[in-house]
Amino acid sequence: MRILFITATRLGDAVLSTGVLGALLAAHPGARVTVAGGPVVASLFADVPGLDAFIPMPKQKRGGHWFSLWKRVVGRRWDRVIDLRGSLIGYCLRAGRVQRWGTSGTHGHRVEQLAACFGFDPIPAPRLWIGEESRQAVQALLKPDGRPLLVLGPTANFIGKQWPLDRFADLARALTQPGGALAGARVLLVGAPTERPAAEPLFAALPEAEDGFGLGDLRRVGAVLAAATLYIGNDSGLMHLAAAAGAPTLGLFGPSPPDLYGPWPGLEPTAFVTTDRPYPAHWERLKQYPGFVHQMMDDLPVARVLTAAQDLLARGR
Repeated sequence: MRILFITATRLGDAVLSTGVLGALLAAHPGARVTVAGGPVVASLFADVPGLDAFIPMPKQKRGGHWFSLWKRVVGRRWDRVIDLRGSLIGYCLRAGRVQRWGTSGTHGHRVEQLAACFGFDPIPAPRLWIGEESRQAVQALLKPDGRPLLVLGPTANFIGKQWPLDRFADLARALTQPGGALAGARVLLVGAPTERPAAEPLFAALPEAEDGFGLGDLRRVGAVLAAATLYIGNDSGLMHLAAAAGAPTLGLFGPSPPDLYGPWPGLEPTAFVTTDRPYPAHWERLKQYPGFVHQMMDDLPVARVLTAAQDLLARGR
């Protein structure tokens, strides 16, 4: 069986789509799969069983990326096409069954919506495929010494989603100080390599923090996250990657809906905390004051995040 799986451009949406792909492969043992998606998510799928190819789809003018994809896949017959981007490309191929993203009428989390749209029951949870080579590649960084590992994701693809860096620093100190919930823990900061400069003030505030911004390959990032005692980060793709890796994951939310994009609650233990202002109010405020984009996460206090982190740790893996 040959499957064409068209996933998202952004990391978070691509991670949330992995449950559908995992369920599809489980239903069709031995299937061969070709995945198409944004270049940034290529390594996320590199260890998928039965992978024939990952086809990157960098955005082109006038939808040229769809024509480029069509040229790559038109010469083969596909038994099944799953299109999470809702295009019509599946109907322009020799394909058996074509399913594409559309409004299914299902409300709730995006994972629930995907399961309903593509007909999977029970709801398949996001997951990662991480080969032994990737796990071995991060052993030097993990340095298992019996100490807890606190991983922080202080960046996001939209500045309005970023909790102030000084609060990340205060939170890390409160958790790792003597008597803290993660007393003596190592602190690791992670993010995309291009986001490293934005996190520089946090490295300065936490000189003992270790640098995980250079990992690049998402399988290696996932292997590190799988070893975390606790992950705390903004609403971002890394938050979803941490949850899929099995790390206790706490997401920080302001101008985005946690009921739709929070860490998938089926991946226990996960949780989220929100600002005092509900997310629609952030956007109303932004219309009046464009500079408000830098204050969208300001009404999320350290004490609230600390309490949520302590509660999450108490629940355990």
